[in-house]
Amino acid sequence: MAKQNKPSDQVWYALAATRIVLGFVFLWAFLDKLLGLGFATPAAKAWVNGGSPTTGFLKGVEGPFADFFNSMAGQPFADWLFMAGLLGIGVGLIFGIAIRVTVVAGSVMLLMMWMASLPIKTNPFIDDHIVYIFVLAAIGAGASRQKWSLTNWWQLIPLVKKSRWLI
Repeated sequence: MAKQNKPSDQVWYALAATRIVLGFVFLWAFLDKLLGLGFATPAAKAWVNGGSPTTGFLKGVEGPFADFFNSMAGQPFADWLFMAGLLGIGVGLIFGIAIRVTVVAGSVMLLMMWMASLPIKTNPFIDDHIVYIFVLAAIGAGASRQKWSLTNWWQLIPLVKKSRWLI
């Protein structure tokens, strides 16, 4: 009988560390845009000070989807969706909850950011957005076996038990 290849504990812990670090990338972007911590967003342009978290990036889009993204720049629905996405994806990844939803939402957000970045100046196809999508896919593949997470508690919630896609 052939021996089955199973990921070792080291793989699961490496994936957990990757999940947490990527979650911090999303959560940090949320906090910086919300509070204007001065890294990517100056305090004067913080969302809490009336700034728009989508205007700076989306107004500068020049590629094939420029009209689409330019029209969303600064729109309240876009600001709210973007910020809710950053927060939800960051928290979901850091705590290892709702991983499947988090992976899909994160992948959609990253794909849209990639589309807004076209044409890419350093590589005609791949940039960090695409790499992060693949990282999210790897995290999603082990959605129910997350280490260093609240996954076990999350899976006991009655709604999650009924709707396995919420794992």
